[in-house]
Amino acid sequence: MAGESKKTVLVAVSANAAIAVVKGIAGALSGSSSLLAEAAHSVADATNQLMLLVSISLGEREPDDEHPFGYGKERFFWTLLAAVLIFIAGAVFSIGQGVLELLHGGSERDYQLAIGTIGFAALAEGTSFTRALRQTRGEASRAGVSFTAYVRQSKDPTVKAVISEDATDLVGLLFAAVGLTLAHITGNSAFDAAGAILVGALLVVVAWLLGRDTKGLLIGEAAPRRERDRLRQTIEQRAEVVSVRDLRTMYVGPESLLVAARIDLADDLSARRVEALADAIERDLKRAVPTVGEVFLDPTGAKRG
Repeated sequence: MAGESKKTVLVAVSANAAIAVVKGIAGALSGSSSLLAEAAHSVADATNQLMLLVSISLGEREPDDEHPFGYGKERFFWTLLAAVLIFIAGAVFSIGQGVLELLHGGSERDYQLAIGTIGFAALAEGTSFTRALRQTRGEASRAGVSFTAYVRQSKDPTVKAVISEDATDLVGLLFAAVGLTLAHITGNSAFDAAGAILVGALLVVVAWLLGRDTKGLLIGEAAPRRERDRLRQTIEQRAEVVSVRDLRTMYVGPESLLVAARIDLADDLSARRVEALADAIERDLKRAVPTVGEVFLDPTGAKRG
């Protein structure tokens, strides 16, 4: 899974790096604020995706004494930094560029150069987006859920970030193309400025959504309720288990779920039987929810009235 994520991010980084250079040069030559805003967008995306690539390697380190549950949360931390960078490097610059053009007016634009660059960028972004889409659809199919549900529930920030960034890149290019075309037809630079501001507003939304999702994972998000119910049912189906008094879960990595449960057991179970039961329950839980990594069970005697 991590290997596929690396390939997806590498494709996205390569595409955005090339696009950023082309957009920046064409934006400067054509005088289009929308295209300069899109150049900033691509620079932010390429930088973010490099950060995500680093996070995959850091997150794969083995557990040690200082980090007994591993380094999976590195992925969440770097994704949060990426969200901040999208806001600062992309949204602030894009909106600022549009406001400056509104206040001071724009220079004459080379429409053919600018619109040709947007077409090239759309082709490159579409290639990256198609790969990320194909990988995510395959993962959703293996998980047995719809594509929409998988993207919404997935705890892997890497492909989710690439999909959201590439999708917003395509929408941003549409904003830039419309603004640039209206400015060319009417001779009013306000349309080009509006395109840049819309690109910035789009990045604000992306940064907020990405940051919100990652914050929950960083502070200890539980498994979805459907999975928690499945875990509880898996434990309770054992004849030796009277009830599950408490069940707690937390993601310690994109594909690593920690499960801790306090369970009431039937009386008169031998220590050897309790050990065997704990091993069996752990195997059952990992089959029921494949992302389960660590399992901690606290067996107690059933409460008496």
